[in-house]
Amino acid sequence: MTIRLASRRRLLAGAALLAPAAPTLAQTPLPPPAAERGVERPRSPPEALSRDHAAIGRVLLIYEAAVRRVGNGEDIEALIFTQTGEVMREFAHGHVEAIEEELIFPAFRKGGRMVALVEELQAQHGIGRQLTERIASAAEPARNSAAERTAMLEAMRASVTLYRPHLARKDTDILPTLRHLVTPKEYDEIARTIEARETERFGSEGFVKVVKKIEAIEKKIGIHDLGQFRPKT
Repeated sequence: MTIRLASRRRLLAGAALLAPAAPTLAQTPLPPPAAERGVERPRSPPEALSRDHAAIGRVLLIYEAAVRRVGNGEDIEALIFTQTGEVMREFAHGHVEAIEEELIFPAFRKGGRMVALVEELQAQHGIGRQLTERIASAAEPARNSAAERTAMLEAMRASVTLYRPHLARKDTDILPTLRHLVTPKEYDEIARTIEARETERFGSEGFVKVVKKIEAIEKKIGIHDLGQFRPKT
């Protein structure tokens, strides 16, 4: 019995020497990134829409500057307000809010989550569109009419008041919850649809083009230099 056990131990030891070592986690090759495999994944819905919300936030900065400067009696060319209205009409209302109403909000209604918030957000979309039209329609006559100028500034103030909390609630409550209300396949389909609609509406690199337009307006109204917002100490 002792001889047989010893022989078996020698056989096992020899087999262990001949067998290849099991790869460690560090030795295990990782698959190449998706881009290297020729697969491009669209931005996730929160990534795409949060970035869009940030662009709308820059429009609100333009509104705030306009209210301040026009309120102080400065004469600002009407084209600035016309172009800002176009960005809000085409990008904020026509693209971002349309996506949310068609693809995002229904998932919350179906899942019974944050339904009251979703209904309020959608109602605010309608109010935002009305304010944008008021600003755009008053832009040209505001130069020669105190009443139109007052109406335009009031609409800008109301837009800032409306959209600051509106965008914040979307980014902190709605978008982080979306993934838990849809399947992974549905989540990816929403991402692909957002990207496809952006390209269809604004062309290749559509978001970049929109931001460039906002940047040009910022330069005209004098708020593009970020250093001016640094508090004085």
